[in-house]
Amino acid sequence: MKIKVNGKEMDIDREITLSDLLERLDIIPRGIAVEVNREIVPKSLYGEKVIKAGDIIEIVRMVGGG
Repeated sequence: MKIKVNGKEMDIDREITLSDLLERLDIIPRGIAVEVNREIVPKSLYGEKVIKAGDIIEIVRMVGGG
């Protein structure tokens, strides 16, 4: 099934959790924010949020500086 991650189409073989997706993408959840279908997902729900066909995921990395 197809999903979009940061504007790029991606095929996944089945519904997976957001935590599983981040692991598959080698992304450490610290210092990021994730939006699924224009709704921010709290970090505490990454393991429960199921990614389904057609979902649009935006992953934003926090950058510090000054």
